[in-house]
Amino acid sequence: MHIISKILIVIVALEHLYILWLEMFAWTTAGRRTFKSMPADMFEKTKSMAANQGLYNGFLAAGLIWSLIIEDNTWSQHVATFFLACVITAGVYGAISVQKSILYVQALPATLALTAIFLL
Repeated sequence: MHIISKILIVIVALEHLYILWLEMFAWTTAGRRTFKSMPADMFEKTKSMAANQGLYNGFLAAGLIWSLIIEDNTWSQHVATFFLACVITAGVYGAISVQKSILYVQALPATLALTAIFLL
């Protein structure tokens, strides 16, 4: 893979590691500052649900990191393509079902990374 593709994948992976931390470990603190439209009393009630979502984001980050350490270029691209497609799908669904900004924060960086894989 081209270095630009790898850099974009690292950015997407880091974003999902941040989401893991936010949803698993900081939902009732930093989560309140991030999701201001959510009623304050809901954070404690949804703590275990958010932690579950955070775990899934961790799996996405792990897959993207895995794609970067695979030595075979074709296999690396296939793994990265799969996990980036998962991120894009989750981002589109999140934009439709939760908050439109998720499309730009989550799906757009993954789309840029996926585009870089195919164009470079």
